[in-house]
Amino acid sequence: MAGLKYWVWLSEVKGLTNRSKLLLLDHFGSPENIFYADEDEYRLVEGIEPRQIALLAEKPMEDADRILGACSRLGLRLLTMQDADYPVRLRNIFEPPCLLYVKGQLPVIDEEVAVAMVGTRKASPYGVEAAEKIAYGLSRQGAVVISGAAAGVDSASHRGALRAGGKTIAVLGNGLDVVYPAENEWLYRDIAASGALISEYPPGTAAEAWHFPVRNRIISVLSLATVVVEAPEKSGALITANTALEQGRDVFAVPGPIDAPMSRGCNRLIADGAAALITDSWDVLREYEAQYPHKILGERVELPRTLGYQAREELARAKQAAVEETPALPELNLKTNDLGLTDDQMAILRALKAGALQVDDLIEKTQIPTRRVLSALTMMELEGYVEQSGGKHFSLTVTLLEE
Repeated sequence: MAGLKYWVWLSEVKGLTNRSKLLLLDHFGSPENIFYADEDEYRLVEGIEPRQIALLAEKPMEDADRILGACSRLGLRLLTMQDADYPVRLRNIFEPPCLLYVKGQLPVIDEEVAVAMVGTRKASPYGVEAAEKIAYGLSRQGAVVISGAAAGVDSASHRGALRAGGKTIAVLGNGLDVVYPAENEWLYRDIAASGALISEYPPGTAAEAWHFPVRNRIISVLSLATVVVEAPEKSGALITANTALEQGRDVFAVPGPIDAPMSRGCNRLIADGAAALITDSWDVLREYEAQYPHKILGERVELPRTLGYQAREELARAKQAAVEETPALPELNLKTNDLGLTDDQMAILRALKAGALQVDDLIEKTQIPTRRVLSALTMMELEGYVEQSGGKHFSLTVTLLEE
C-alpha cells in the first residue's frame, strides 16, 4: 500500500495530462521517483511544461491519503499500469490511465472473449429487449459482457449477462462509490458480485458529462468487438463504435425499424459497411469460435420466453436498414455564440480553422487538458461541427464566422 500512495498522488496532480504522466514515468521509472525529484530534474523531461513543473513541485499528498482511506473502507483494489494484472489491451491505448480502481473480481481480460455493448440511454422497449437478449446469449455462450452501467442499453446489457449467470464488467465515468443513475444501486452490487466495476476516477468523483467520452475508449479497447444495440444518428454510442474501429476492433450493429429515430445510427453503420448486421449473439461469437474454442460454448441458445420475445419478433422484421440524408450544417458565428458553445469548444474550433489537427496537436495548441479536449471534441462531433478522419485527425465541417 505504501507504494500505491505515489500512484494516487501522480494520478491526482491537477493540470497534468495522461501523456505528461507517461513521459514522467518513462523518465523516472516510478511515481515515487517522480515525487522525490526536484524542479531541475523535472526540467530534463522533454514535453513537461513550466506550469506542470510548478504543480509537481508542490507535492500535495493529502488527496492521496484521503483516497487510499476511502479505498480501504470500500474494499477497492488499485491496479497500476505497471502491475502484471493491468490489461495489455488497455496498456496499448492512446494515453492509458496510469491507475484503475476496481471493485469485484476483474477477470484476465486479455484471455477473454470480451464484447462491449453500447447504445442510447433513452432506449425503446425494442432496444431494451434486444440488449438483454443478445447479452444473455453472449454470456451463456462464454463471453464477458462489458458496458457502462448507464440507463437504457447499458443497464439492459448487464441485466442480460447477470441473468445468464455470466461475468459482466462495468466501466464507470464516476467514482465506484457514486451510483449513477441512482436507481442502479442493485445493479452495481450484482455486477461487483459476479464480475467487476472499474473506473479511472477515485472514490467520491461525481459523474460529469466530459467523463463519459474518456470512459468509452476503455470500454471499446478492452473488448474484441463492440455491439451497438440502439442509437440515434447523433449518439455517443456511434463515437464509441468509431473509436473501436480505429482501435482495430470489430463493430456489429442491431438493425431497427426504418422509421425509428432511435435506430437510425445503427442502420447507418450497417448501410455504410462500418458494422456487420446481427440479430443474435451467435452472429458475433461465430467470428471468434476458431480463435477461442476453449471459451465459446456451442452455437445459438434458446431464450426464456420471458426474455426477448418482443425483440425476437421485431429483429426478424428489421433486417433491412435504411438511412436518411443528414440535414445541412449551420454556419457558426463565434462572436455572437448563438449556439452557446463553451470556451473550450470555441478555442478548439479556432485552432482547427487553419486545417485538420490530431488530438495531441490540439492539446498543445490550446493548452487545454486532455480530458476536456476529448469531451469537447465528442460533443462537437455529435452536433456535427467537426469530424474525425484517419489517424485521429479532426477537421471543421462548418464555416466559422467571427463578425
